[in-house]
Amino acid sequence: MEYENIVYVKEGRLAYIVINRPEVCNALNQAVLDEIEDALDRAERDDEAGVVVFTGQGEKAFAAGADIQQLTEAEALDALKNGDMQQLYDKVEAFQKPTIAMINGFALGGGCELAMSCDIRIASIHASFGLPELALSIIPGAGGTQRLTRLVGKGKALEMILTGKMISAEEALAVGLVTKVVTPERLRAEVEETSAGILAKGPLAVQLAKLSVHMGAETDMKTALMLERLSQAVLFNSEDKNEGARAFLEKRKPSFEGR
Repeated sequence: MEYENIVYVKEGRLAYIVINRPEVCNALNQAVLDEIEDALDRAERDDEAGVVVFTGQGEKAFAAGADIQQLTEAEALDALKNGDMQQLYDKVEAFQKPTIAMINGFALGGGCELAMSCDIRIASIHASFGLPELALSIIPGAGGTQRLTRLVGKGKALEMILTGKMISAEEALAVGLVTKVVTPERLRAEVEETSAGILAKGPLAVQLAKLSVHMGAETDMKTALMLERLSQAVLFNSEDKNEGARAFLEKRKPSFEGR
């Protein structure tokens, strides 16, 4: 399928979803969101796709937020009835396969919220982050008020949201918003190396580790620990667990089949 606003490309076991609107700093309109969702479904059906990588076209922006022209037409019930961006980012966060945000430039508003919905965020040294929505007299509405708080703490989240200030990649790393910062020339290689480390692991274990972390973070400790224990019970009964143990004892690379 050909897309008008994104590029979907497979490189080995990596599926890249590239927001392709560099003329407007990869701003996110409804058409972009619809195509991202379609590409996600495509990656989910593709057994060869082991990791999904989000990025933006060009060197200036990952995604510079929502399309302001569409915002001028939005009404109160639109947020309640649709919530398309929030629902899509929930889908990204709950996606069974690991997701990485390859942040090559500005990640503002909805772009920052997209990055936060990914499992891992790797940024160029030239990237910057912010949630400037209050300047338009709206709030971050695609998970920003909640995911940012969980990643960097309530105090820093309130500072960023209430002031709308942009922070550098170095500050984002220091506060826990991103996991690694590299030079622009190193960015893709870092994403590929991180992906390779994930893809070498048992796919069932990766899936259940994601589930345990994401869902466990939203509940009390006892419930989260039970979720962890049940996930481990499933894995103990898997063929991949047996293969992983045998490979370790035989000093060879495991051959996992996701069973």
